[in-house]
Amino acid sequence: MADRTPRERLERKAERGFQGYPIGTVAFYGPDNRRASKVAVGISHDDRGKVREMEKWFSDVADVRDDTTIGAQVLSFLQQHHVRSVVVGPGILGCPHEEGIDYPLGGVCPKCPYWAGRERPI
Repeated sequence: MADRTPRERLERKAERGFQGYPIGTVAFYGPDNRRASKVAVGISHDDRGKVREMEKWFSDVADVRDDTTIGAQVLSFLQQHHVRSVVVGPGILGCPHEEGIDYPLGGVCPKCPYWAGRERPI
């Protein structure tokens, strides 16, 4: 597997399906549906689905899905938490900015007009 990119390795782990807990959930976000500028990874340890560990990575210039440094850090995070199963969200799930933190609750992100009024793919 050493010759595979981090993205390929992550996709391969997800293709295996449920292998037990802990489970890692990987979600990509971006200013539009073409470039992911954020990846968030949450770890759940049982079927209640409560995320006990979470980490986020960002890039202002590259697509985080193709950034080998970020990909390696994501894989390392999953390995550190002994993740047995991985789920990767379908494509880019929405704006990388957080409602109530980066812009007001119930508002529209002023930095990502692409997502205004759009249904998210989840």
